[in-house]
Amino acid sequence: MRNYYVDLHIHLGRTASFRPVKITGAKTLTLPNILHEAAHVKGLHMIGIIDCHVPEVLDELERGVEEKGWKEYDDGGVAIGSVTLLLGSEIEVYDKHCQGPIHVLAFLPTIKAMRAFSAWLKERVKNISLSSQRMYGTGRELQTVVKQLGGLFVPAHAFTPFKSLYGKGVKKSLTEVFDPDFIDAIELGLSADTKMADQIAELHRYPYLSNSDAHSLRKLAREYQIIRMNAPTFAELKKALRKQEGRMIVANYGLNPKLGKYHQTVCERCFKPVDPRENQCPSCGHHRQIKGVFDRLQELKTGGTPPKRPPYIYQVPLEFIPGLGAKTYEKLLARFGTEMYVLHQATEEELQESIGEKLANLIMLARKGELSIQAGGGGKYGKIASE
Repeated sequence: MRNYYVDLHIHLGRTASFRPVKITGAKTLTLPNILHEAAHVKGLHMIGIIDCHVPEVLDELERGVEEKGWKEYDDGGVAIGSVTLLLGSEIEVYDKHCQGPIHVLAFLPTIKAMRAFSAWLKERVKNISLSSQRMYGTGRELQTVVKQLGGLFVPAHAFTPFKSLYGKGVKKSLTEVFDPDFIDAIELGLSADTKMADQIAELHRYPYLSNSDAHSLRKLAREYQIIRMNAPTFAELKKALRKQEGRMIVANYGLNPKLGKYHQTVCERCFKPVDPRENQCPSCGHHRQIKGVFDRLQELKTGGTPPKRPPYIYQVPLEFIPGLGAKTYEKLLARFGTEMYVLHQATEEELQESIGEKLANLIMLARKGELSIQAGGGGKYGKIASE
């Protein structure tokens, strides 16, 4: 049994033939680039590629197994060098039971199972070759198919204002749209942490995942978790989510929610913070708001005693550190190998030798969760004070 760094929400920007997959994803998000970044830059052990329903992506995976020595585990997942790739799909649900669109993640154990899912999904979306397509059917129908194929079902970035379960998807309860027994975990998203999510009693039964939702290579592992497993396979992940036979989520690493793009409520026009109880922005007079995750959870919270959970450790990606530019980033990787080593293992003295006292101090303060943060909202990330 050992600990693995895991990020289960990574998009593809382009296929092997350079066709678009995630329209808002960077063109550099190709499968080879993601695998290199995950293994050799970030230091991840398991990644979830959530656009594997695309037929051309499945073709690329099959070619890798047949021609490049990639290996499908009997327990699910594809071993590619030091990284295990889990086959995932992000789907948009918006049926008559939803107040607004909801994004969910489905993970299937094998290429064959994902092929079957892709064939089913193709009849219910407009373009099977693109990411995050709206499915024409109900949430419960989707859950049933995922479970029939031996998969895992996870509501994605569950609290963000747009396209999420609790943002606008349901009025009060997930049971309005989904079968609660067919949910395997809840993805927190960048603007929420464990403590915030646990204000909703119906979530106490589920494990929480903290994933990057990466739309560019640098965004990989901005959120992730350490998971204790016997091997980095689909079946072992399933056991870890259920805390079976010593497998478990050891810790969640995520942004301080204030750094997320939707933490506080802001004016829709000028993006200044506003009180959600006010009908007019005091700065510009506009009457519409983008409600933040913090305030939305105040409306939804139900109380109750949450279970004992893994620690949620505030993680500040190196790109958020003020003054740490591309050249300094490359210097750190040249010295320490991976971003995970810099964030978790490099000593303060080693960091000072490489990048100077000021930046080393900011990284150490980030580890301790002691950085001063200006909250984000309305689609704009929060900021870290440089002093």
